[in-house]
Amino acid sequence: MGRTIDLNSDLGESFGPWAMGDDAAMLGIVSSANIACGGHASDPETMFATLTRAKENGVVAGAHPGYGDREGFGRRIIPMGAAEVERMVAVQIGALMGAASLAGTTVRYVKAHGALANLASAEREVADAIARATKAVAPDLALLAISGTALEPAGRAAGLDVYSEIFADRAYQPNGLLVPRSREGAMIHDPEAAADRLLAFLDTGLMPTLDGPGIPLDAQSVCVHGDSPGAVAMARHIRDALAAAGHTVAPFLAPR
Repeated sequence: MGRTIDLNSDLGESFGPWAMGDDAAMLGIVSSANIACGGHASDPETMFATLTRAKENGVVAGAHPGYGDREGFGRRIIPMGAAEVERMVAVQIGALMGAASLAGTTVRYVKAHGALANLASAEREVADAIARATKAVAPDLALLAISGTALEPAGRAAGLDVYSEIFADRAYQPNGLLVPRSREGAMIHDPEAAADRLLAFLDTGLMPTLDGPGIPLDAQSVCVHGDSPGAVAMARHIRDALAAAGHTVAPFLAPR
């Protein structure tokens, strides 16, 4: 029996004259967009343009804060205390919300990026800092958390609405964390393999792992990364496969 599921992607990750991904094409496929807000990528013009395109396509916008590490694209852990993480995340969410006001739209949720998200998945102190920052900036923002990680209870403890995601194009470890990108097999590049795995997960609730048994996860959203050369083809194939299997792609939060 088909179900309704959100399809999200990390977008707005260009910076000045440097372009990352094909946001225009992706915004015609996904139902939610995690928009970089000046940490690992983006700038005011990129934020505004991405928010405007998302609004035009009926795509729900979320803030995608990450480490202030453009050279490493936010994929390196920057040593910071929990209070520093909290302030960094709050400022980035606020920046995107300001751009959204100019674009005539709203930011509905927060999803941490890259190394920050991975660290918060395993370390509750960091997860709590992200949740506190989100609640402080706007209590009605939801938290989109990696399924089965510390971000979920941290968000609920802060009184946030929490939604869970799984990744269509990333491999999993038996502990529920994503396989580090430095390991072979961390990324799934074949659209058909990614779609088959996703459909099996939706049928069973079990996510295959790279070197262990399947693990039970819950998900209201599925992430397809927008920063790879084959991102558009991957996202389109997954959306088509979901439709063919009787599933409906729709935002996990209603636009407003």
